[in-house]
Amino acid sequence: MALCCLVRPPRWHLRSPPLWDRSLGTTTAGKGKKKAREGCSPPEPSWEDRLANAVTPLWRLPYQEQLQVKHESQRKVLQTLASRLEELGIDAQKPGGLCCPLQPVVPSPIINGYRNKSTFSVNRGPDGNPKTVGLYVGTGKARNIVCVKANHLENMPPKHKQVAQCYEEFICGSPLDSCILFHAGGHWRELVVRTTSRGHTMAIVTFHPQELGQEALAAQKALLKEFFTCGPGAVCALTSLYFQESTMTRCSHEQSPYQLLQGEPHIFEELCGLKFRISPDAFFQVNTAGAEVLYQAVGKLCQATGDTVLLDICCGTGTIGLSLARQVSKVIGVEVVEKAIEDARWNAAFNGISNCEFHSGKAEAVLPQLLASWEDARPLVAVVNPSRAGLHYRVVRAIRNCRSIRRLLYISCKPEGEAMRNFLELCCPPDPRKKLTGEPFAPVLAVPFDLFPHTVHCELVLLLSR
Repeated sequence: MALCCLVRPPRWHLRSPPLWDRSLGTTTAGKGKKKAREGCSPPEPSWEDRLANAVTPLWRLPYQEQLQVKHESQRKVLQTLASRLEELGIDAQKPGGLCCPLQPVVPSPIINGYRNKSTFSVNRGPDGNPKTVGLYVGTGKARNIVCVKANHLENMPPKHKQVAQCYEEFICGSPLDSCILFHAGGHWRELVVRTTSRGHTMAIVTFHPQELGQEALAAQKALLKEFFTCGPGAVCALTSLYFQESTMTRCSHEQSPYQLLQGEPHIFEELCGLKFRISPDAFFQVNTAGAEVLYQAVGKLCQATGDTVLLDICCGTGTIGLSLARQVSKVIGVEVVEKAIEDARWNAAFNGISNCEFHSGKAEAVLPQLLASWEDARPLVAVVNPSRAGLHYRVVRAIRNCRSIRRLLYISCKPEGEAMRNFLELCCPPDPRKKLTGEPFAPVLAVPFDLFPHTVHCELVLLLSR
């Protein structure tokens, strides 16, 4: 692997910076003082351990203990929801102070190397190399960011680590700088790696164009393609290599198109006996085997019959709706990412499923219009699986005010966050001021699924009914 020489230290050092000591994961300044204290304080953890503690904080615990930790955190979420509902005048207290029964955490079928998507950053590493590809320790606010290679993380598969290592080798050999701060120049930025159980690998390189012209950009794309097709990066055997010019932290395909440099435009995965096509920015649960267990349970919790209509909100590539399509009379999916909707429609057609329709657009724009004119007499069950930002208040209002929805499954990987606000809006007494005039929902059952072993997160399915 090509090595870069040390460069000037980061701007966030207020004084003349000390040199990094790679063996200790600390600095050489004040070593004499530290030696005097060595007898009374433990050695500082390595950078590898710091990263593992930040990204996978439960990695030292046996898996059964991890599940116990997560069960306790979900119990606290339900206790908080019960207390908040009590404050609103709703008698929600159940045994243990919970708002509803809590089932044990459903374990993941795969504990190590389960991630099918990883996002790697480019920044200064512990040795000062500004082209280190890895994950962050520290924060921008504290001005103490260090980028540490992720080769030791237990939740990441070897293929992701291999592609990241090759990308670092490529950018270290490039005359162009990494882009650490947009206003400070530089070009090479994030790397996203997506893999599937079918052996497919997609790599997406994000590049800040700065003032480069089209000819110079074309030259960089050609070099990147050459490296991964017939250079050292060919060992990765990429199915797809994408390039995105981006002047923002995150950029959708609509804002800045993904450019296919080599290989196939999509990768494919199998889930619940169906084949799914995945675009570069389409949402797909990060733990495929765990998602299959989750979706099978969602199908049972829906209690759908042959005449049920399933409303799949934030549907991504259509995984939930399509996996349940044969149990219901109709599936309606809503998703903001246009390419994901294209995938969902392709997935339905390829799998011979004809009772699905998918709508592209923001849920807060599509759903109120869809439900305001709802006159179908068939039972309507809704499943929502939003991002950590939760549901827009217009979406909550549309669900709440639609009398036909009697059963709602809310799936959240961060129920203590914005999802809690959604729970309260769905379950609170009617509030004309907020235009929440429909009958309130009530929590019935909570089932956590561990889709993220070694981390503190799990996917909570909260069943609400009225």
